[in-house]
Parts: sequence; C-alpha cells; structure tokens
Amino acid sequence: MTKTIKYKNKQINYSDSGQGNVLVLLHGFLESLEMWKIFSAELTKYFRVISIDLPGFGKSDCIEDVNLMELMAEVVKFVLDSLQIKKCVMAGHSMGGYITLAFADKFPEMLKGICLFHSQALPDTPEVKLNRERSIEIIKSQRENFINRFIPDLFAPSNLELFKHEIEELQEKAGKTTAIGIIAAMEGMKIREGKLEFLSITDIPVLFIAGKQDPRVPIDKVMAQSILPKHSEMLILGDVAHMGHIEDKEATLKTLKYFVMKCFE
Repeated sequence: MTKTIKYKNKQINYSDSGQGNVLVLLHGFLESLEMWKIFSAELTKYFRVISIDLPGFGKSDCIEDVNLMELMAEVVKFVLDSLQIKKCVMAGHSMGGYITLAFADKFPEMLKGICLFHSQALPDTPEVKLNRERSIEIIKSQRENFINRFIPDLFAPSNLELFKHEIEELQEKAGKTTAIGIIAAMEGMKIREGKLEFLSITDIPVLFIAGKQDPRVPIDKVMAQSILPKHSEMLILGDVAHMGHIEDKEATLKTLKYFVMKCFE
C-alpha cells in the first residue's frame, strides 16, 4: 500500500511497510518503487522497508525541469523526516545509487550503511553527457521507441529470452513515464558531481553490487571504487548486466539482507 506526501506542492508517492530497523530502497532511471516489490515482500520480514517514487517517476510529480541528484536526495530526506526516521540503511539502483551518494554526502549522520546497486561514484564522462543529450532529443519526439530500446540493453544478452516477460513488463510500466520526468532526470544525471572523495573519507559501510556484463556501469570502474571506503563489501555477478534484482534475484536479495543486518549490529 502506498501513501503520498506534498513536497513544494508536488505529490510524492512512497510505500512504508514492516517494522524494526529501516531500509530505504531507491529505484533507478525509468523505474518506480514497484521494482522493489519482490525484495520488499521478503525484506519486510526483517526490516521496516521504505521505497519512494522519485520525482517524475511512478506516481510522483516531476519537480523541476532539471531534477538534480541533490534535489532528489532532499525529497528522500523530506519523506524520512515526515516519518520521524533518524537512522537507516539506503540502497539505490543505478540512478538511485547516485541519489544515495548525494544523500550520504549531505546527511551522513542518518546512514548506517549504503548499497550501490549497479551504480558508482564517477560523474558522467564527456562521451556519456553527449549520449544523454542525443537521448533527450530522441525522447522529445520518440519517447516510446526510446524506452523500448533502452530497457532490453540493461540485460545480459544471454538473459534476454529468459527474462522476456519481465522486460515487456518493464517496458509497459516505463511507458507511463512522461517525457518531462525522463528528461528532468537525464539532465540531473548529466551534471551530477562525482563522489570519489566522499567514498575515500566516509566511515559509512558500503556494499557494491556489480554485474560483469553491465554496459552502463563497467565492472572495472566499480572494483576500483570498492577499495576506497574504510569498510567496503562487494558482490560480483557473472551472467548479469545492470538488472541483478531480476537477473540474479536470489544472490542480490540475500547479500543485501545480510549487509543490512550487519550494519545494524
């Protein structure tokens, strides 16, 4: 069951279920809190799980023309404050990981641990920025075609047939996202700051989950970043690209669960 809250007169949708120590789940680009449905069903047996439709996605309104990662982190903080949550572990998938890092940099006192789920701390390279600009132009006139091409590329080639149903479901759900929301997130990601320095000085435990076949977040970059934090753990997945919560649900769910438990010990 989801609830809504008003942030600067904009509707933000979130779910809050379970009891105990708090785990916050942030979805990625072209996703919504529904991406965590299966995870939440299991994790609410152990934790209070909060997942949020980030601005412009799911049932949440878009806030600005450019939704900065810091702005979205402030929205997450606003939801948590409204629920009187002082401490949590936060896990972010892809774009959600960028928001998790922005949150951790701004509000470190609230975090017992963070998980970068197919995400990383570098800013966009000039090449990636150019690709985002090209994508934005395509979205303006061919939003549906962009979505239908984008989502299969997040899966390892060997998994395309295996998860055909899941891919079609993702395409259908993403198809409900407005061009305004998609573009605002892309503009925000394009100009996000790198967080390597934060990783190198933080005392917050960090879990990296990475796929060997991920075209969006190359495994070598994640491995290089994983040695920066004082406390770092890493799960490397073989036949997985960018969607480990689907491509290897059992391993990712189990690893995240035990990481959160350790963070609250």
